[in-house]
Amino acid sequence: MSPRHALVHQLGIPYPLIQAPMAGVSTPELAAAVSNAGGLGSLGIGASSVSEARRQIEQTQRLTDRPFNVNVFCHAPARRNASLEADWLAYLTPLFAEQGIEPPARLEEIYTSFNHNRPMQDLLVELRPAVVSFHFGLPAAQLLDRLHDAGVITLASATSLEEARQIDAAGIHGIVAQGIEAGGHRGIFDPDAPDSQWTTAELVALLAEKCRGPVIAAGGIMDGQDMQSMLALGAAAVQLGTAFVACPESAASAAYRRQLLEASEDQTRLTRTLSGRPARGLANRFIRYAEAAGAPAPPDYPVAYDAAKRLHGAAVVRGCHDFAAHWAGQGAARARAMPAAELVASLVQEARWQP
Repeated sequence: MSPRHALVHQLGIPYPLIQAPMAGVSTPELAAAVSNAGGLGSLGIGASSVSEARRQIEQTQRLTDRPFNVNVFCHAPARRNASLEADWLAYLTPLFAEQGIEPPARLEEIYTSFNHNRPMQDLLVELRPAVVSFHFGLPAAQLLDRLHDAGVITLASATSLEEARQIDAAGIHGIVAQGIEAGGHRGIFDPDAPDSQWTTAELVALLAEKCRGPVIAAGGIMDGQDMQSMLALGAAAVQLGTAFVACPESAASAAYRRQLLEASEDQTRLTRTLSGRPARGLANRFIRYAEAAGAPAPPDYPVAYDAAKRLHGAAVVRGCHDFAAHWAGQGAARARAMPAAELVASLVQEARWQP
């Protein structure tokens, strides 16, 4: 059996197509629609509380009897720096003032890494989603054993050969090769390490040759031709995120959808300013202000995100979307607005795939 068909068989899906687990955008309705249409739907619970994660997983289980993926964040805890955080808040004070509020007195680490969240670990072992995927790093071997013993298939993101080899060595079932074109957060294990910034095509070809595990292409993939190209390079499956943002089942706001559907080819930017980690999104006023000459460095992830989320929360009440994290990949200009099941059907037809 070829690597492609082996992975598809293991995942229990007709087509080698995965909807990316976009935290804050993916929903049970989106994940279930993709899974019911023959792909692998995904939930992104990395920023969720345990109770919210339970609600999302159980709701998805009610909406589909097909496999779906649950994604978690395995980042290192934030390195707190009171002086750096104070400088960042001081720099953002004029933006808060425009929205009629004071900046917070201090910033918070707004969510916990999966690696240090035992209740979330226990929840996934209890609910046993078909697939669990990891971003920003890997969990401890003991936790992987618990998930594998529960019958869970595991995937993990890699942005380099070194990260992919760690995934292989850990016994994880598949490697998500995230190219530089991808929207949202780079899955890089150490955000302060040199980043080779491989394109998706370059990374897929490299990992398909050098790694044991099947490779899933992610980044800049928007249509059936893109998907076929990645399979030809050795990918066993493809993962699309930005392509699904404009689906009515997603949680994207009306402003997010509008800006995505009006985006030009060169409108995305890779930046640390919104969250403290490199992430690609639609360029906006916050990014331009935070990257201006003389701006201080943002605090560590996810502490910096606390400031951006508070500012956006105040602004959106006034109908201002200048500070939103509208994550999108370099293929954003090719986004299509249609129900998720129709999009899956279109992608499969364009790729000329047979189940």
